[in-house]
Amino acid sequence: MSDCREHFSVNCPSRLLFDQIADKWSMMILTVLDGGPLRFNAIKRHLEGVTQKALTQCLRRLERNGLVSRRVIPVSPVAVEYEITPLGRSLQAPFKALYGWTLRNMDAVEAARAAFDARMESAG
Repeated sequence: MSDCREHFSVNCPSRLLFDQIADKWSMMILTVLDGGPLRFNAIKRHLEGVTQKALTQCLRRLERNGLVSRRVIPVSPVAVEYEITPLGRSLQAPFKALYGWTLRNMDAVEAARAAFDARMESAG
């Protein structure tokens, strides 16, 4: 694990985990589930633009990593409910801090983007 702390070695398991929890859908799903368990379609309704395939894959990754639990509800038709686990809940504070940062700094980011785009336009 020493390679991970200094060089982000390609074999470092933290790279894969970081990739799996820091992608946009994972962060949004965990935020949506913060209020309590939801069925698949309810999660999908909260995430404009997510495809069924992307949501299914992301929920499986989150479940595999122990961040979300999946429960089959024996009704007709069968329903599936997802809930954030205690391990997943431990990510809420860092995610909320990151989201807060985006809100506080959006104007500065937009200004930086506009300046960059203007430089690129005048250079090209």
